[in-house]
Amino acid sequence: METKVIITGDFCPINRNEKFIQDNLFDSVFGEFLPYTKSADLAITNLECALTETNNPIEKTGPCIKAPLKSIEALKFGGINLVTLANNHIMDYGSEGLKSTLKVCKKSEIATVGAGENLIQARKPFITTINSLKIGVLNFAENEFCTTSGEEHGANPLNPVANYYDIKAIKKQVDYLFVIVHGGREHYQLPTPRVRENLRFFADAGADAVVSHHTHCYSGYEFHNKKPIFYGLGNFVFDYKKKYQKGTWTEGYGVQFNLNNGTLEFEIIPYYQGRKNKSTLVLMKNKELNSFNIKLEELNKIISNDTLFNQAWNDYLITQKDSYKALLFIQNTYLRKLMALNILPKFYFHSKSHKTMLLNLFKCETHREIMTATLNKKIK
Repeated sequence: METKVIITGDFCPINRNEKFIQDNLFDSVFGEFLPYTKSADLAITNLECALTETNNPIEKTGPCIKAPLKSIEALKFGGINLVTLANNHIMDYGSEGLKSTLKVCKKSEIATVGAGENLIQARKPFITTINSLKIGVLNFAENEFCTTSGEEHGANPLNPVANYYDIKAIKKQVDYLFVIVHGGREHYQLPTPRVRENLRFFADAGADAVVSHHTHCYSGYEFHNKKPIFYGLGNFVFDYKKKYQKGTWTEGYGVQFNLNNGTLEFEIIPYYQGRKNKSTLVLMKNKELNSFNIKLEELNKIISNDTLFNQAWNDYLITQKDSYKALLFIQNTYLRKLMALNILPKFYFHSKSHKTMLLNLFKCETHREIMTATLNKKIK
């Protein structure tokens, strides 16, 4: 008997989708994608925000996002039975926001993975048995303002050493292991060199499939030692600012894995969502689908070819070097000297928000990777 596991990207039911939920129009949230999640034996999405009523956001760079508690009803209606919580927004409203999310998911019998009241809980896998198959899911997130390092609430951190041991241990207990990672460079349609290396490593460690999201745009995929790795699914349900209601923000795909007699096959389901004229999901068809497939093949070719991959990364660094360097430096030597002598107060050039931004640059693996690359090498 075939078992269907479907994995989708970022689910953040705000703006027009929040209005649908308040009006009980749950079918409008999922649109034409609904039959896929409804018919799956295991439907997984990334809950890219806390479900909470608290109004106390944490201090961080970037927006703090939350959705109403009623959003859980939409997830239930859509057939979602597992949400990944290891992402950079799950702690936007602190431990109260995460506690609320865990509570409402448990009450609605929607399982969670990737976050918890401490690191031990956050590292716990999701394991279930479907059609006599034991299926496991592990979930990690890059280290921004979301991950836990010990006894505090938070998401399961990206830590290749700890992640490796978890993958090895869980793979012994299950027939199929899916590793889902939240990370990469936002709005860049390729993995960074570190992301590609890490995800290949997770496949080598024992994952049967590795799936990534976070970048808010879809990327390509490859087979690494016969294991499929998907480098970006794009947004699933994320109606955002008007300037994002077009382009790659609105394009994504879900992956349906078909498990049968020790085999793992997959189907890619491309769609539009959150567009200016229509926020609900619409499956790509005809010319749009053909254009998507051509672009996907182009991305796949770059990912699997080191020469093309390195050139694309170098070209991207050129576009980023000035903005990243501007975040760090006060270039005038005399100003730095005056600051060192406490003649010129530092608060003219540094603020608490600037220090928070710097913390994110060095703490988050992708930001650190770009910063190091732009400072440490001559970009051709």
